[in-house]
Amino acid sequence: MQRRTFLQGAAGAGLAGTAGCLGLSDSNPDVVLPEPDREYTSEELPYPAWGQRIPDVTLPDPIGDAEVATRSVDTPSLYTFFYSHCNTVCPVLIQSMRNVQTHSIREEYADEVTFLPVTFDPERDDAERLETYAGEMNVALDAGNWRFLRPSSVERAKATVEEEFGVTFERTHPDDMDMYMFAHSAMTYLVNADGYVERAYRTDSPDPERLIDDLETVRNG
Repeated sequence: MQRRTFLQGAAGAGLAGTAGCLGLSDSNPDVVLPEPDREYTSEELPYPAWGQRIPDVTLPDPIGDAEVATRSVDTPSLYTFFYSHCNTVCPVLIQSMRNVQTHSIREEYADEVTFLPVTFDPERDDAERLETYAGEMNVALDAGNWRFLRPSSVERAKATVEEEFGVTFERTHPDDMDMYMFAHSAMTYLVNADGYVERAYRTDSPDPERLIDDLETVRNG
């Protein structure tokens, strides 16, 4: 448990990315991308990482009035975690994903990828707010490959986003303040069509070109 706690802090400081390689084999039949250069194995990290299955959760899609089971998504997918009232990290995460969506539409592979941003602020991020936010962020909801996911409660958000996906978040103001904010970590996942994590990009500014390149490899793998 102490080791796991240490790793969570190290990951938050960016130490779990490319600092050293364990020299492990890249061979894993469940993934297409090779093992990333990193200090820790996937099993040691406090979040789903290369070669591990995506958490088995089902979350509401409030705009589509449906539910999405993560392990039933049959295309490569990109996940990120956000709240729509954020004005620092979250817009960058969503913009990076939006840029990949734009590329998928322009290059005509929109039906080969699914975008699944998950809010951890279900109290404010209802269907109406998320539709407004999509417009603000120039997301193409009509492309059919972008689905905002919204846990049904604050408790469900904690259990899913933090405990299952390893993305920490904490309200920074008292509960009675309408415009509360969150301190939170940043994560974007690339998951293949079989539900295995190809990449966990633990950065607050994921490079859209890298996402596009990695996604192309996974799509063609």
